[in-house]
Amino acid sequence: MMATYLFPNKFKILGWILFFSSFLALAIMILMGTNLDSYFLTNVFAIVETPIFESPKYFTITENGISDEILLITLIIGGILVGFSRTIDEDEYISKIRFESLVWAMYLNFGLMILATIFCYGFVYFYVLAFNIFSMLLFFIIRFHVKMYQLKSSNDDE
Repeated sequence: MMATYLFPNKFKILGWILFFSSFLALAIMILMGTNLDSYFLTNVFAIVETPIFESPKYFTITENGISDEILLITLIIGGILVGFSRTIDEDEYISKIRFESLVWAMYLNFGLMILATIFCYGFVYFYVLAFNIFSMLLFFIIRFHVKMYQLKSSNDDE
């Protein structure tokens, strides 16, 4: 039975381009301490905005730097395309690897989240939460491709 929830294989290349380029850009900007809110300033619609030392504003237009939002959205879309595009030779065993990788990624992600909740405090916890937005997708992609490489290696050895 073929999985109908997967994207065609050709989407994987676009996914890798989006995922890798936005991951690299975000990592460089974070490591350099760049303030992402100072790039691409524009007026955006906000359902809720909580300015510092002010009461929350609802359903308002606010000026915001959207570079971090653009990078995060492209990272997530790229990760989804990489993780959930068919392989060339998709079969039941690969579907099983995909499912096990997803479950493994979820366990790892929430295990790390529990540890971070216990041991990380202050503003560092905000970074943990920000990383948590895409970490399960990242863990899934890594585990799935490692398992696929192991499968290919074992088939090549036979």
